[in-house]
Amino acid sequence: MRSPALRHVLTHLITPLLMCLGMGLAYMGAFVTPEPHHLPVAVVGTTPRAMVFAQTVKDTAGDKLDVRTVATRADAVALLKSRDVTGAYVPSAKAPELLVAGAASDMGATAVEKVFTPVAAEQGLPLKITDVAEPVSDDPTGQGLFFLLIAVSIGSYASVAALGAAGAALPMRIRALLALGVSAVVGGIGTLLAGPVFHLAHHDLASLFGMAWLYSAGILLIGVGLHTFLKRWTTLAMMVLFVMLNFTSSGGLFRPELQNGFFGTLHAFWNGAGFVEGIRSLLYFGDDGLGRNVWTLVVWLLAGLVATGIAALYERPRHARHAAGHGETTATQPATALTAPAAPAVSGALRTQADQAKVRAEAEEELEEEVEETVGV
Repeated sequence: MRSPALRHVLTHLITPLLMCLGMGLAYMGAFVTPEPHHLPVAVVGTTPRAMVFAQTVKDTAGDKLDVRTVATRADAVALLKSRDVTGAYVPSAKAPELLVAGAASDMGATAVEKVFTPVAAEQGLPLKITDVAEPVSDDPTGQGLFFLLIAVSIGSYASVAALGAAGAALPMRIRALLALGVSAVVGGIGTLLAGPVFHLAHHDLASLFGMAWLYSAGILLIGVGLHTFLKRWTTLAMMVLFVMLNFTSSGGLFRPELQNGFFGTLHAFWNGAGFVEGIRSLLYFGDDGLGRNVWTLVVWLLAGLVATGIAALYERPRHARHAAGHGETTATQPATALTAPAAPAVSGALRTQADQAKVRAEAEEELEEEVEETVGV
């Protein structure tokens, strides 16, 4: 390609085009056709009639449902509050009832309603629906936590360009400390949005802040570590890790039982799922499952510390060579000034200054482009 300017533009178009492809595959693959896959439900009753009914529901639904029976309504409520089932059907000759936990997943509650409403209709009876874990009135669908995830994620990965590129001259330990500080600010912003501003969380704001900080710090440290190796491609890597795979597997819109196996598997250990499910546990389910979700975020934070540690080891020899080169140049300058003709020395100095200015201009241009790509996303 003869035109350097055209080659430069085409090279920079690779990132947004890959983002377009990746976002389309991830979001459409995860959200366009939600269908139950082994959706866990319960039927209340231990009589032969209840057993037959449960088996009939299972045979009719096939792999879409995993049906179990429980002895009492209280047992069904306990399973819902531990999120072991998505819905529980209480058969009755007069008033059948469907128990759901809307705070766990509004879409999941809707899915089980679609399953059991026709069952009651066949008996000519209205179906009573009882939500045993309703979301707060300020977040009636329970999906506000998903949008909180988006806000905290964007604040985290967009800060990587500033810390990784603009802070490249700083030692890695300083960049890592800055990442921890920025993550505290991002976590604070998320807490303010979830609490006083939009009232998604009416209690446990301190714990919510702690989880937001853990989540953000993991993203920032991983990004700062990756930037040492990926440079301007860090933006694309962060988008893949913390948008394409993260938002889609978080369970913020669809629980894993309503997604295909790929995203359902990611839900078990990805950091976005740990954040969303952890906040749900904190706000609606009496801390049930909170410990496991916190440990998920801790593991991602440890991965970030490992990434920055490896990056620091990689950068150390380069910094040493750079410092040695500067020291050697400084030491030889007096001798050169005494032995070399003045005019060539001045000319060489001018060339050196011009080269340094060119390198600085190229670095600043690359940094500006990287920041623009990150913020633009």
